[in-house]
Amino acid sequence: MPPRRPLNQKKPARAILPDLSVKRRFQRRLLKWYGEHGRDLPWRKTSDPYHILVSEVMLQQTQVDRVIPKYHEFLKRYPSFEDLAGAPVADVKKTWYPLGYNIRPERLHGIACETVERYGGKLPNDADELLSFKGIGRYTAGAIRSFAFNEDAPILDTNVIRVLYRVFVAEGEPKTQKTVLWELSENLIPSGKGYDFNQALMDFGATVCTARDPYCILRPPKSFCKPYPFSPATRER
Repeated sequence: MPPRRPLNQKKPARAILPDLSVKRRFQRRLLKWYGEHGRDLPWRKTSDPYHILVSEVMLQQTQVDRVIPKYHEFLKRYPSFEDLAGAPVADVKKTWYPLGYNIRPERLHGIACETVERYGGKLPNDADELLSFKGIGRYTAGAIRSFAFNEDAPILDTNVIRVLYRVFVAEGEPKTQKTVLWELSENLIPSGKGYDFNQALMDFGATVCTARDPYCILRPPKSFCKPYPFSPATRER
């Protein structure tokens, strides 16, 4: 007989994937919402992998409204991987100020140096190659593949975690269910629409399904959000 699991030991997390009808309805409504309410952000007007990388690193731990002016300033000062790699790290950190978390410009500079040395100044789109860079984790690799190379690559940042957890899981602690949420993120992407779908997830989490003041526009909420009708995430406005 297989050994019994101790009573205080939790079962390993497993993804609860939505059935096809729910999946398609969620995709359709989220993409429709994004088409009407998606934010106009400067890094959405380019597919340059360098520009996408700079925006993604800047957006780590920093609000969008603080990033936008610094994003333009940084790219004006360092318009390419070669320009960034050739600059002293001290100067890069000065340009970065006052965004904070100063390990980020150092890592960005390191990525630029490695891109120039190993790839001739062109960031690769292969997932394993991207993850080999110090400073590029699974989310950033997915964002680069999705937003720069238009691939159906999953992403999972704080906003996406919140949306997927509330809609499809709603049990346990979100931070302990990354494996489940990564599988959901990948499974839900409509074929060929990874860019728009991932941007929609992030915008929806940032502006609608927020941590402090959430509400649901995926009508009717009870067909999606698992905590409904007990969660403030389904409050009407």
